[in-house]
Amino acid sequence: VSQSRYKNLLLTFVFIIAATVISFAQNTSKIKVAGNCGMCKKNIETAAKAAGAMTAAWDKTTKVLTVAYDASATSTDKIETAIANAGYDTEHQTASKCALMVLTSCCRL
Repeated sequence: VSQSRYKNLLLTFVFIIAATVISFAQNTSKIKVAGNCGMCKKNIETAAKAAGAMTAAWDKTTKVLTVAYDASATSTDKIETAIANAGYDTEHQTASKCALMVLTSCCRL
């Protein structure tokens, strides 16, 4: 009985350490991103994830994208650049006219 108790204790300890390491590797940022609709939401979140965000959630009402990312793998600059390349202005990047022309008319600002 005591051997399984030690095993459970060890597994719990390993899990806590792993969770702590993972949480320290994540940064969370909020980025203003222009957009209009559900299709914009999908495009914005997809672009952010393609640029290395682990999670991305854009709010249509507030126009704020919340991203979690590993700072050793990407940055908010890279994420904003990818979003601008997808056709959406961010607080620090402006989408090119070519990128805007790819969007449906609803998504063009």
